[in-house]
Amino acid sequence: MKALGASLVAITPENPDNSLSTVEKNALAFDVCTDTDLRVARSYGLVFSLAEELRSVYRTIAKDLSEWNASGTWELPMPATYVIDPSGTIRQAFVDADYTKRLEPAAILDALRRIRGA
Repeated sequence: MKALGASLVAITPENPDNSLSTVEKNALAFDVCTDTDLRVARSYGLVFSLAEELRSVYRTIAKDLSEWNASGTWELPMPATYVIDPSGTIRQAFVDADYTKRLEPAAILDALRRIRGA
């Protein structure tokens, strides 16, 4: 990615202390920014609220999202990947409600090559 002039940025709803713990625990080598009030996620139409029955499940595994996330709510963004060119135009987008499905790295690199004209 760096060779193609790009950088990776993750945006999380986690409060800054929790996102720092995530960065350190996983030895992440890219920037992780907190979307404090889910403004960025809302602008992309990604926010959903966890149903009440799921909230109790989360609480049993010691994850009270209203405390874990900076927004203080039980809202989460759907996982998404965007490749954005220098002018701010989205050149590749991938969103899936199944958080285990992500955009393949090869597809990201292909999009970056197209942007660069390589």
